[in-house]
Amino acid sequence: MTKTTLKKKGKVEIDRDILLSIINLAAKEINGVESLTNAELPLVRRMNKKKSEGVVIKFDLNGALNVDVYIRVYIGYSVPDIAYRVQENIKNSLNSMVGIKPGKINVHVCGVAVDEENR
Repeated sequence: MTKTTLKKKGKVEIDRDILLSIINLAAKEINGVESLTNAELPLVRRMNKKKSEGVVIKFDLNGALNVDVYIRVYIGYSVPDIAYRVQENIKNSLNSMVGIKPGKINVHVCGVAVDEENR
């Protein structure tokens, strides 16, 4: 029986905007999510976060990616169900597209919207 060793031959760098885009799209894919919002962020952060509408990412000391997503949901949908599906979709999208297993994924529901059909 022989042992094989894998040697690391380099490193991969992923632009922060790519991660933000993947997370943004993964959250919007979920049925019941009306939009992502920066309304709950402090004014200074809102002004600097035009590209990252409703998404805040941070790397902790261990290198794990922690995600905060701020969403508005349509009325009539189960908030816990939507939050869970958003978490799972973000986790799966990051893992499949860039090979990152995120640490924490926090979903903040900031409001409820009425769709045009129910008005």
